Amino acid sequence: MGTKLHVGNLPSSATEDDLLAKFGQFGTVESAEIIKGKRTRDSRSSGLVRMASDLEARAAINRLNFSQYGDLTITVSVIKEEDAA
Repeated sequence: MGTKLHVGNLPSSATEDDLLAKFGQFGTVESAEIIKGKRTRDSRSSGLVRMASDLEARAAINRLNFSQYGDLTITVSVIKEEDAA
């Protein structure tokens, strides 16, 4: 089932392929999604990434949380499954 991560403060230019490449450095990415507004379909500056294992997710958090993505500093944190429901 993997570990789901929230990625915050993404630049509007970020794509799902970018997230796959960035997080793929730390293991298997099961899915990557840019969160978009319902009406405009514009980026909401955040995304969801599901890593195959908790170990891979922790490695991604340790390296990418508070790292630079373009001109912005992103945040990466675990989403507890009960929070996502």
